[in-house]
Amino acid sequence: MEDYSGIGLKVGLEIHRQLDTKKKLFCECPTEEVGDGEGIEFVRRLREVQSELGTIDAAAKFESRKQKTIVYHANLKNVCMVEMDEEPPHNLNPEALDVALIVTLLVDAEPVDEIHVMRKIVIDGSNTTGFQRTCIVGIGGRIEVKNKIIPIQTITLEEDAARIIEVRKDEVHYDLSRLGIPLIEVSTGPVIESPEEAMEVAYAIGRILRATGKVKRGIGTVRQDLNVSIKGGAPVEIKGVQELELVQKVVENEVKRQLHLLRIKEELLKRGVKKEDILNAKPVDVTRVFSKTSSKIIRRQLEVGGVVYAIALKGFAGLLGLQPLPGIRFGAEIAGRVRAWSEVEGIFHTDELPGYGITLEEVKALKDVTGAGESDAIVIVAAERDKTLDAMDVIKERAAEALDGVPEETRAARPDGTTVYMRPRPGSARMYPETDIPPIIISREYIERLKMRLPPTLDSIAQKLVEKYGLSKQLANDIVDSDMVEDFEDIVSKTGAPYTVVASTLTELLRSLRRDGVNVERITKAHITRFFELVSSGKVAKEAARDVLAAVAQKGQDVDRIVDELGLWSPPVSEVENRIRTLVKEHEKEISADEKRAIAKLMGELMKEYRGKVDGALLNSMLVKTIQTLKSKDV
Repeated sequence: MEDYSGIGLKVGLEIHRQLDTKKKLFCECPTEEVGDGEGIEFVRRLREVQSELGTIDAAAKFESRKQKTIVYHANLKNVCMVEMDEEPPHNLNPEALDVALIVTLLVDAEPVDEIHVMRKIVIDGSNTTGFQRTCIVGIGGRIEVKNKIIPIQTITLEEDAARIIEVRKDEVHYDLSRLGIPLIEVSTGPVIESPEEAMEVAYAIGRILRATGKVKRGIGTVRQDLNVSIKGGAPVEIKGVQELELVQKVVENEVKRQLHLLRIKEELLKRGVKKEDILNAKPVDVTRVFSKTSSKIIRRQLEVGGVVYAIALKGFAGLLGLQPLPGIRFGAEIAGRVRAWSEVEGIFHTDELPGYGITLEEVKALKDVTGAGESDAIVIVAAERDKTLDAMDVIKERAAEALDGVPEETRAARPDGTTVYMRPRPGSARMYPETDIPPIIISREYIERLKMRLPPTLDSIAQKLVEKYGLSKQLANDIVDSDMVEDFEDIVSKTGAPYTVVASTLTELLRSLRRDGVNVERITKAHITRFFELVSSGKVAKEAARDVLAAVAQKGQDVDRIVDELGLWSPPVSEVENRIRTLVKEHEKEISADEKRAIAKLMGELMKEYRGKVDGALLNSMLVKTIQTLKSKDV
């Protein structure tokens, strides 16, 4: 296990959550999904501009270089002229502001006296305006996680971005339905010291947000961004961690990636490599080397008029292909940077050659043409001439950064917990005031009214479930985290079914079915209620829950019909009693010889016959009672 304290790991979290308000942040459009309405499309091109201080934000410059046409798709049932940037924004949604201030109070932060909406430059097309509207609502809070105080730096309210539909060669298509939905952001200080702690803090913040009862749930409604650094490295921002469980893995992998980059830096310095060696290297046109190549990627580029260029990186031999774990290689770092800046795919380096259809003879020819020595690596790119030359510049830049170790950058999280280069880290030049929305005064009276409306914490709700129903702490937390508290209490009050059985069905069983590929969304509260009505009336055994609910999800039929089809109706008690008496008489000698062993054997036979039809505990009780009755008669 990595010594995270020894390497000086510091992690900061930014938790983003969509608010479940009736209207969007700066207009009257609804935030919920709507049916098909009148649809329109329109096209925009966005480019970077100087800030008020005359500087250009690095992230904006990066996006502008792509020169993509942006196509917006709008459903007029939940998109209006504000989202299209054809009408000024309306006043800040008061419902969203209430929720953001309540969160501010829940994390013991100080509400700001006056809210000023700012514009944050975003020109990747996700905002039609070329910026995102955002405002700080609270500062200087704190939460406690496992006896450690985690500082909350800011609570921010902002508009969510449009959703990407499709990315083409020269176009990006966006759906505007999500644009403008209120989004709350809670940012911690960089004091988290392990991957596990990062997940625990994210979980704790998520519970605070859900305690408001005003956050949306489901795919795309929550995003977790991480800022990760280690001793000797630099802050790296990781965007878009969707699942809570992935937070820990992303931090673990990022630590390994940064340690790998620091080792490469150390090795390059040992080899005497200097930045000027890299930056002064000249790209060489090596198209003729591949005139008869078997490489499908290179041949495909040459057939459409592309070229192949190569560049020798002094002292990099063996370092581009070095892989401490899958997905982490310096060659992948270079390829990711090139793809992001120049959008080319045909990238190879000599640490992985011969291969990919490139022969040993072609590698030797590359070394001759570029003048590369045994300690040098060669990177080649096949694409259109302009893109190839752009890629050569990016390769030199990223290789030169290797001598600094870990570059500051923004990376995107992948589903496997690794990351890929996304863009440069934005700077202060991207923020400037929003002139269309007046400042909002936050009065003491307003805050006092909100304090009277603070919701109970999820921890306190879970504790009440423990005290009232005798649930374990884990099961109570599962009920709370699944947003099943109301359903649980309603089902047990209507059916009288065992509390623990209902709770475990709503949480553990449904999770298990989902893991098995069952579409549990088709199982309604009414289905579960009816099942437990049958259990409480003795018509069905609680052990039948998995089979019955899985069949309900598959066939979409009512519970009674499913129980009938599966043959799971409980037999009459008298029938079961007669069967048990018969078994006991047949095994009298075994019972007399070793009662405990005999009971286990008979229970096995009974469960084969009545599994899913009669409660196991009831069978055991009836069996023991019958044996005791037999013994008393013998006496």
